[in-house]
Amino acid sequence: MIDHKEIDWVVIFLVFALCFIGFFCIYSASYSKGLDFERGFVFKQLSWLGIALALFILVILVDYQKIIDMGFVLYILGLMFLLLVLFLGQVRLGAQRWFNIGGIAIQPSEFSKLIYIVMMASYLGHTRAGLSKLKGFLMPMLLTGVPFVLILLQPDLGTALVLVPVFFMMLFAAGARLRYLIGIGLCGVLVSPLFWHFLRGYQKKRLLVFLDPNKDPLGAGYTIIQSKIAIGSGGLFGKGWLAGTQNQLNFLPERHTDFIFSVVGEEWGFFGAVVLISLYFLLLKRAVMIVEKTTDIYGKLLGVGIITMLGFQVFVNIAMTIGMMPVVGIPLPLISYGGSSLWTTIIAVALLLNVGMRRTRF
Repeated sequence: MIDHKEIDWVVIFLVFALCFIGFFCIYSASYSKGLDFERGFVFKQLSWLGIALALFILVILVDYQKIIDMGFVLYILGLMFLLLVLFLGQVRLGAQRWFNIGGIAIQPSEFSKLIYIVMMASYLGHTRAGLSKLKGFLMPMLLTGVPFVLILLQPDLGTALVLVPVFFMMLFAAGARLRYLIGIGLCGVLVSPLFWHFLRGYQKKRLLVFLDPNKDPLGAGYTIIQSKIAIGSGGLFGKGWLAGTQNQLNFLPERHTDFIFSVVGEEWGFFGAVVLISLYFLLLKRAVMIVEKTTDIYGKLLGVGIITMLGFQVFVNIAMTIGMMPVVGIPLPLISYGGSSLWTTIIAVALLLNVGMRRTRF
């Protein structure tokens, strides 16, 4: 049964706190462009948040089990949109990832991550007994491989990679034997060079300059060099809001999307970065608490998938901005500019709270 007293208000507070910080960062990242507020990124982000809140309420009101029961229908629809975007999608920066609907760019690959989690929760919840044998992994691998390849073809390496840890963590939560998972992981590492041929030229260059960005300081290595300069120059307490030189003087590309953490580091320093990371840590910790208290296997699998998705995105985004990982193009949840990313994250949080409100099933 639903118990509205079981809503985790701390999670809601943390989500709004992160969105609030995101608005300040997006405003700063776009301040030097001189746009009117109505045409600026913050106004658009606020508009998208309004839509996200409506979606949040809708998802909260619907029993998550009904959503899980629709997992395969949503999965097929998601694959259809991933196929359509390859032929009818809008091309930006060499990638064909978006539909332009009424002036709003919709990115199907963002929604496909959450759809994949819902589908896997449905499938594994029904068939987890079969995971005691190696052949039980064939269907989950196929169900993962199809959207992975379609997303990679756009190309969108970052989003495709999100499916990998989600796959392993959901299988583990479903009771899969660890030795099988390790074996599949090793096989994946061995065949990973084959995916090199799916990457575009700029993606290959990004991976090649990971170890030494100075090999191409004005090309593929430029963004990461500027990002590290921005974060390093922030010092302990930062240069202050709207006072970051790498940001305001347009040295830092993609600073309102994938590299927005660089804005945090430059303007708010080490202290601001720690506050931001702490908010993410608390959010993920509360999410883990919801999953731990959930007796329903479907809700538990759904929660594990969502936690993995959000945690992986936060880790990879921050790691790539400080040069610890290659640049693969993953937004920082609730902070980076973008409607599709914001909607997907808000819906994911709503599903988590939904599980917490209906955590006991017999």
